[in-house]
Amino acid sequence: MNYRCENDLATIKDYLQNAVVVAFDFETAPLLQYRDDPRAALDAHRACIVGISLSTSEGSAIYIPLEHFDGGNADSNQVIPFLRDTLWTNPAVTKVAHNLAFESMFLYALGIIIQPPCYDTIAAAQMTLKNSFEFRGLSDSGLKKLVPELLGDELPTFEDVTEGRFFDELASDDPDTVRYACADSDYALRLYRRFNEWFDAYLPRHRWIVENIESPTAVYCGLMKYNGLLMDETAMIRKQGECAARLLELREKIHAMTGGVEIGANAGTQAFKDYLFKTLGLPVQRKMPSIRGRPQGGWRRGEAKRSAPEHRALYGMRTVRVSTTRRW
Repeated sequence: MNYRCENDLATIKDYLQNAVVVAFDFETAPLLQYRDDPRAALDAHRACIVGISLSTSEGSAIYIPLEHFDGGNADSNQVIPFLRDTLWTNPAVTKVAHNLAFESMFLYALGIIIQPPCYDTIAAAQMTLKNSFEFRGLSDSGLKKLVPELLGDELPTFEDVTEGRFFDELASDDPDTVRYACADSDYALRLYRRFNEWFDAYLPRHRWIVENIESPTAVYCGLMKYNGLLMDETAMIRKQGECAARLLELREKIHAMTGGVEIGANAGTQAFKDYLFKTLGLPVQRKMPSIRGRPQGGWRRGEAKRSAPEHRALYGMRTVRVSTTRRW
């Protein structure tokens, strides 16, 4: 791996020169007055950016320390404005991050709003299949889980590297510090390419959704996390009742169509699968692999409609059930 610590602005400029896709990641630590709460490191009101890692190609990344106690730091008064103009607000560069809302929140605290194009690999993960019938959930989409599963590499955990310390208490030039920080942006970039290859081959519309809806939304989720969000409690309770009634209506329709087959929370029970593929005899196609690359069972929407047009409504209900329960 070509991972290194860089404090010099000129060297940072050289690294980013001509890059059109850049993955980035922040290491954070609580401000001194909040050290009694380790979770403060996740709150942009109570924490700061300790360092920034950038990756422009596979196996390559730099770590820019900003607030370490030991090992030296770059000048944040130079680095942040440069990255703001060259990267985060530059419409010619695609910004990639794993959990973009987190980075967005910390940049917003500095008065910076990430501009498109951007790409959140944690959102992309949840638009890919993890098996024959299910898309990934949030719990399936952490970087430390995805990298071994999809790329075959093990990443050190935060606990292994810090050993109970905050990240700013690590020496910025220590090889373990640099490797941990750089790996996050390097592997986010690798996942970006891996997911897009899969999307382009099997679900190109999902790539469009990630790039044009999910990722820009993640930026604004970060803003909302920082600002908070005003809620009309009365309206929320009313909508909750409306949603519950709609879900009950859907369940009753599916119950009537299937003769009482249990569909579960997201239409993924074995009983429902047996009903679709054994009772109804819908064809099983083995043409769309999961993101791991192995062929997976399941039927494609068009094939189901051609083979059993009378069950189109049932397929649509199953799609609604899956999509409405996917967490992001």
